[in-house]
Amino acid sequence: MSLDSAPAAQEPDLTPAHSPPPSLPALFMAFARMSLAGFGGVLVFARRAIVERHRWMTADEFNETFALCHFLPGPNIVNLSMVFGSRLRGIAGGIAAFAGLLLPPTLIMTVLAIIYAHFGDVDVLRRSLAGISCAAVGLLIAVVFRMMTPLLKRMDAVGLILMLAVFTAIGVLRLPLQVVLLVAIPLSVGVTFILRRKVAA
Repeated sequence: MSLDSAPAAQEPDLTPAHSPPPSLPALFMAFARMSLAGFGGVLVFARRAIVERHRWMTADEFNETFALCHFLPGPNIVNLSMVFGSRLRGIAGGIAAFAGLLLPPTLIMTVLAIIYAHFGDVDVLRRSLAGISCAAVGLLIAVVFRMMTPLLKRMDAVGLILMLAVFTAIGVLRLPLQVVLLVAIPLSVGVTFILRRKVAA
């Protein structure tokens, strides 16, 4: 019985981490669904779709890609769509993901802007928007904890220390973002390079 049960116990580990790359229309539709579902921010739904639903990236790969996009100028999720789409399908994939992310909400926001111009002073509407902002904060906190999971599983003490240091510098000490990044980026790259060389040796 032990010989029969051993392969069965190992079956989940044999599941591939990645699914085949999507076609351009599938890439467009995936990011369109993310943008339409992304109340409170698309990042939550983007990670769920890319990592958990479609398995186009592992959790570590998503974190690394998002980290790169976070340090580039422009909206993070827009950068992510371009980098992710280009990684899977080249320049055409980046354009497809970018169009899927921005086209549906742009059309919707155009209509809502026209409506808000006429009814923006209504008290019920303002209270509703305040409630939505609370839900948005909750969604953001949830995705932050999910993105921390790979660091916690690996017990990556250096990564956690750097993360807490950047959070303290920006969130608590209110240091300028540009100054913190100028210190944090080369420091984190250098530490990671040194640690990986030690492991390889």
